[in-house]
Amino acid sequence: MADTVLYEVSDGLATITLNRPEAMNALNVAAKVALREAVRSAADDTAVRAVLLTAAGDRAFCVGQDLKEHIGLLAEDRETGSGQTMSTVREHYNPIVRTLTEAAKPVVAAVNGVAAGAGFGFALAADYRIVADTAAFNTSFAGVALTADSGVSWTLPRVIGPGRAADLLLFPRSISAQEAYELGIANRLVPAGELRAQAEKVARALAEGPTVAYAALKESMAYGLTHSLAETLEKEDELQTRAGSSEDHAIAVQAFVNKEKPRYLGR
Repeated sequence: MADTVLYEVSDGLATITLNRPEAMNALNVAAKVALREAVRSAADDTAVRAVLLTAAGDRAFCVGQDLKEHIGLLAEDRETGSGQTMSTVREHYNPIVRTLTEAAKPVVAAVNGVAAGAGFGFALAADYRIVADTAAFNTSFAGVALTADSGVSWTLPRVIGPGRAADLLLFPRSISAQEAYELGIANRLVPAGELRAQAEKVARALAEGPTVAYAALKESMAYGLTHSLAETLEKEDELQTRAGSSEDHAIAVQAFVNKEKPRYLGR
């Protein structure tokens, strides 16, 4: 796997680190391919029970598309008429976001700095966002005459409401960490110096938790956002049956009766 993205698995936790700090973790083609493969590896590995998505350096989580590379690719498109540059949405961004949101395990984003464009989208695709008090967010797309991608048109209205999402998409601006917390973008706000430790603590707690139940919770919340109450109740019945037949449920019930802390197996 290219060193533009680092991948490590330890005790059920997969840590994926965007590793272009000198470029504010901007997404060139190599980084997008490496990130796509890393999130797929984490999602497919049954030994991985939680994912931590973070970034190297202290300036940026990810500022989105590497515009320096992008300019060159657009010039090639004009010369060849291929139109391949914008296929990155289909080939890279869409698979990354779908894998993060559909993974049958919780995903935590540790946002250490600026998250803009697709970087914002990747953070929103996580189930839980821990944000440094020095971080900032920006939709950025309209600022470079583009529409939303990386799932932002789906995730952002669901996190903060359609009215506020329209404001941030039509009039891109820097959103401070404090405002992001108040809007609900950040689940937890921590001092920058404590971000990695706090994020690892949360992610490891999830990696030790009832993985089948977490997967069902992700699926039920996504389903409920786009279906009626009656349909959602049926889905909850289906998913509760699945969770109720898991080994972890039996372990949890027995631990409760014994007044012990459960030791989940993730199955």
